Amino acid sequence: MDGQETFRNQGIQVISRAADILRLLGRETEGLSLGQIAKNVDLPRSTVQRIVSALAVEGFISTGTGYGGIRLGPEIQSLAQATASDLRDRLRPIMQRLSDRTGETVDLALLEGDRMLFIDQIVGSQRLRTVSSIGETFPLTTTANGKSALACLDPTRATKLILSEIEQGEAGTRSLPEILAEIDGIRAGAPALDEDEHTDGISAIGFAAHDLHGGVVAISVPVPSSRYARIRSKLIEAVRESHAELLDLTGH
Repeated sequence: MDGQETFRNQGIQVISRAADILRLLGRETEGLSLGQIAKNVDLPRSTVQRIVSALAVEGFISTGTGYGGIRLGPEIQSLAQATASDLRDRLRPIMQRLSDRTGETVDLALLEGDRMLFIDQIVGSQRLRTVSSIGETFPLTTTANGKSALACLDPTRATKLILSEIEQGEAGTRSLPEILAEIDGIRAGAPALDEDEHTDGISAIGFAAHDLHGGVVAISVPVPSSRYARIRSKLIEAVRESHAELLDLTGH
């Protein structure tokens, strides 16, 4: 191996390590210490310190003092906002058509670390409707958008995220095999359903796909449960049509 190729491989390794650190900080939104980062990414503390210092200079992370002082910085947040804006612009026509077909509210969320981040909404025409706040985050195993996102992931990663929610008590009363069976069914074409799981009195149907940047984006239709059973079949049909539109748009 010549010197140029060695240098290239070292550069790729540094980028890979920096990406691992950024992903970790994206999951641990409260911030981490250098020691905690080193332990989680399995790197020497000195290596982590060099990478963190370089990322901080570029504004990709912010550093503070004491426990939990290192977190994502303004540049990463700016990129995330730009991505969310791009997603909203591209997916709003699909969301609007789905809302027009059903008369219901339609939500847009993306997978951020181990949660679904709510980024946009088309408010339905029904007098009794559900409304969430943009910026809210939701678990994966008890929501329609979360389940559909899990079905887009490779089984190993999906299982890890499910186990985490079970350990944190966010997965309800179901066991890992029960949840995995449901996710396998969604991968095979079954609708992703939340029938009074996440919030009493609210049910939802959702679908997801990989976006053009490799992330996972999900669209869901939340409905008051008092109306859900009566229109369930109509919703599933409308959601399938919109899912096909999303797949055509993203090519995934």
